[in-house]
Parts: sequence; structure tokens; C-alpha cells
Amino acid sequence: PGPASATPITFGWDGVRAGFARTLPVALGVAAYGLVYGVLARQAGLSLWEGLSLSGLVFAGASQFVALDLWVHPLPVSALILTTLAVNLRHVLMGATLRPWLGELSPLAAYGSMFFLVDEGWALTLAEFGSGGRRASFLLGTGLALYAAWVGSTGLGMTAGALLGDPARLGMDFAFTAMFLALLAGMWRGKRDLLPWLAAGVVALVVEIGRAHV
Repeated sequence: PGPASATPITFGWDGVRAGFARTLPVALGVAAYGLVYGVLARQAGLSLWEGLSLSGLVFAGASQFVALDLWVHPLPVSALILTTLAVNLRHVLMGATLRPWLGELSPLAAYGSMFFLVDEGWALTLAEFGSGGRRASFLLGTGLALYAAWVGSTGLGMTAGALLGDPARLGMDFAFTAMFLALLAGMWRGKRDLLPWLAAGVVALVVEIGRAHV
């Protein structure tokens, strides 16, 4: 359900601070697979500037990992654009769920906050709004924490990649999965969630099996 009309939506630093503080534990998980991305980006031949630019301008972990698989010379620009679009189409639905709150803001506040929309911040923000929160700047706070963790760990992974070696050897490749399992546990609302979650899991498994055999 959307916000009640009795209490106005606010957008201020108190919401930013609350979102930032709430997201810090999750940001540690983001930093873990940001390190992995930095290492893999270095192995793919990206310069430090290219890796930091991708993380800073794109700020979408899943599509950035997919892009590394396509990173050859000359760059397949069309394939990169279409693949990134396909992976990030979920943001359309994610943004729609936040419209009851962000739709009341100025374009600068709303779209500036939406630049920082990622899965982890969306889950935390939706939980905040669902529990009655009225601070629309909460999303911006989550995004700033995650952005700093992602870009910073990308740079660290690219500069220290030679020391880390294979991320899978240290179990760092599981950080992405572990963090999303923790987020899902926090979003569990009861048995009504079971069927869509099972359906999503089956679809993901089928796609992964199909991809592995291509």
C-alpha cells in the first residue's frame, strides 16, 4: 500500500543519515563483491580509470559483471548496450513500487535519488516505507553508502588484484549470494511470499542451467 495522506512526505538530511546508517552492514557485503569485480576487471584488461569510471557511472553490479564477459577488442558496443538494458529492466518495476513516495518530490530530488537505485537499497527502502516511514530521502542515504562501498572496493580490487589472486579461492564470490539471502530473509512476509519466491528460484535455476550448456 502507498503512503497515508495524513502525514506529508519529507526529504531532508535526517532521512539521508538514517538510510546511510541502516545500509552500512549491507555495504560491507557490497564491498566484498566490489573487490571481486575489481580483480576481474583488472584481469579483463581494464585500466584503473576505466574500472572506476564504469562503477561510478553505471553503478550496476550485475550488468557490470556481464559486461566483463563481453569485454573484448574491438568492443561490441551494441551488444554491451542491449545486454545492460536487458539486465537492468527490473529497475522499471522497482522504480514503480517507489512512486507513491518519490512521486511527490521535485524532479531533482526524485531522479537524483533514483540514480542510486540498486537492489539492496531498494529492498531496504521499501521495507522502511512499508513500516510507515515518510522520509523519502532514505533511498538517497542507502545509495550513498552503497555507492561509496562499490566504487571504493572496485578501486581496491583493481590495485590489489595481484595480491588477492582468484577471488573464488577465498570464497569471495559467494558474497553476492549471501547478501541477497539476508535481504530476502528481512523481506519475508509469510506464506503468501512462498509461491512467487519458489517460481523465481526455479526460473533462475533453469536459466543458469541453460546458460551453462550454451
